[in-house]
Amino acid sequence: WGPGELTRRYMDGERAKFVSAMALFLFSIFLMFAVASFSGGLSPKIDPNAPVELKESIAANEQQIAELRRQRHAAIRAGRSTSNLDGKIVGLERESAILRGVHAGEIERIAKTEVGAPNWLRKPIEKAAGNPDLLFYKLKTNAYKFSWMLIPLSVPFLWLLFPFSRRFRLYDHTVFVTYSLSFMTLLVVTAVLIGLVGLPQVAGFAILIPPIHIYRQLKGTYGLSRGGALIRTVLLMAFATLALGLFLLMLFGLGLFD
Repeated sequence: WGPGELTRRYMDGERAKFVSAMALFLFSIFLMFAVASFSGGLSPKIDPNAPVELKESIAANEQQIAELRRQRHAAIRAGRSTSNLDGKIVGLERESAILRGVHAGEIERIAKTEVGAPNWLRKPIEKAAGNPDLLFYKLKTNAYKFSWMLIPLSVPFLWLLFPFSRRFRLYDHTVFVTYSLSFMTLLVVTAVLIGLVGLPQVAGFAILIPPIHIYRQLKGTYGLSRGGALIRTVLLMAFATLALGLFLLMLFGLGLFD
């Protein structure tokens, strides 16, 4: 209940009583991946009905295109503009072409003509599309190996909450981020375990905890007022989302080009 007090005491040199921030982070990351693997959360979900759904989507598009063409002919006879209908028809035809290509496995043609990917990107996309399970495995492996990158990705955003502060240094922000990530990781573990015992509704309430924890950690660590801690909590939640997005983008890039 007092994460800010723990973080502040560790920063001030009182470390013998506590598990170090990095050791706790590494343990929590290992535990999260172990629990997620055990629960099946890191296994690719293959939809056996995907080909059927593709065919249905293509058929539905063709019906819409036929109906729009009938409306277009009626509009021409009535002397009305057909620009809006033409745009819809072109969009549906393009979507149908992509769906047909996916259904037929024509990944190379899609990459060249539909997606318009440059040469340096086309081959990795083709390779990933041809073996999505391998891409998923690479993403999972890289997420574990490079989880520590969340720390340097997050620290600059925390620094923006205290720009040019002489009291709080880079080390302070690093300790804060490491303890905060450790807590969030352990929270995920707890939510997964609660879900496994048949209480998914209770596990869903875990989404309400991060803002409370961040608020209390900010307030206790940096000695902020309630208002200052609340404003920084909102900003840090937004920054955390951005940092996580950068991390996922990095993982996807590693998975494509590895």
